[in-house]
Amino acid sequence: MDKASGTRDRVDDYINKGLRGFWVPVAVSVQVQTGKPFATRIAGENLVMWRDGAGKVRCVEDFCPHRGAKLSLGEVQDGNIACRYHGVSVDGTGTVARVPAMPNCALEGRKALTAYSCEEAGNAIFIYLPSADRPEAPAFEPPEEFTNGEWEVFPCMTRWDCSYRLSLDNAADPMHAIYLHSDSFTLSYGAKQDTMNLERTEDGFRIERMGQKGVNLDETEVVMDEGMMYFRLDIPYPDGAGPGGPFRIIGFATAIDDDTHHSFFWRCRKVTGLAAESWRFLYRAFLEDRHWFVLEQDRNMLESIPSDARRREMLYQHDIGVSRLRQLMVRRAKEHFKALDAAEADKKSA
Repeated sequence: MDKASGTRDRVDDYINKGLRGFWVPVAVSVQVQTGKPFATRIAGENLVMWRDGAGKVRCVEDFCPHRGAKLSLGEVQDGNIACRYHGVSVDGTGTVARVPAMPNCALEGRKALTAYSCEEAGNAIFIYLPSADRPEAPAFEPPEEFTNGEWEVFPCMTRWDCSYRLSLDNAADPMHAIYLHSDSFTLSYGAKQDTMNLERTEDGFRIERMGQKGVNLDETEVVMDEGMMYFRLDIPYPDGAGPGGPFRIIGFATAIDDDTHHSFFWRCRKVTGLAAESWRFLYRAFLEDRHWFVLEQDRNMLESIPSDARRREMLYQHDIGVSRLRQLMVRRAKEHFKALDAAEADKKSA
């Protein structure tokens, strides 16, 4: 294998497991209840989350430092997570807090597990996945729709049995909507031929159809800043779909492992007060099933794509957004490996 091929495979394997150096959503807030541990798997790592005495979410490896049992099978005690096997408890920093079977045990006070920074926004829980080039969590800056008070937002979370990269590629491809979703509530309108334009932005890029605006899913904004990677798109809604203008979707794709991921979609409308309550009721009562119908079309299509499809693809002009997204991901992966290799070189020379 030549050096270029080896580098490419190394980068590809790393990205497939989940690109690090980002805040990623890992659960809907209601899933992590007070007094109960919650197990999940993110980027190939088994994790456990719980709420401490102040209600703040904590997250560490799902591994008891005593004998390796899953902490998620235990219970929350005094704001810490305690193993069911022998009662050893660990705090939110990954430090052994107590060994009840042996007072003054030498294990107490030892940092034993990797801990992850946690934040909540948009009724969901995010953790920071550190990378070699970005080991410390940057400022948590979620999409503005979650925090500026002008939008009604609520998340949905679903598991898809395919790489998270396919979800991101799908979002960077507005042209698929008129074909794959041609029998949906709002995505059946517009021309089936067009060309694409890509506009670079300060924190990513925007991919848009040249021949029509505001008719279908005609553009996507992809954000890849210092701390987050997500997409934003608007779907035009008719007047009968309630107040607030277009139906906006904020989407994240979080790797579980190479072949599965969690897709997170925030349903957003620019409404407040009574209008927000009306929109929420209308969505739950009449529109949510149609949204899930569209998501199932995406899921079924993406799950049908083989894991090695990228090696055989024949891309064309419509795929400039997909190509740009992949370039940005490879760039971030190479930054990780540059820092990792530099650290290894320093160790050898020490």
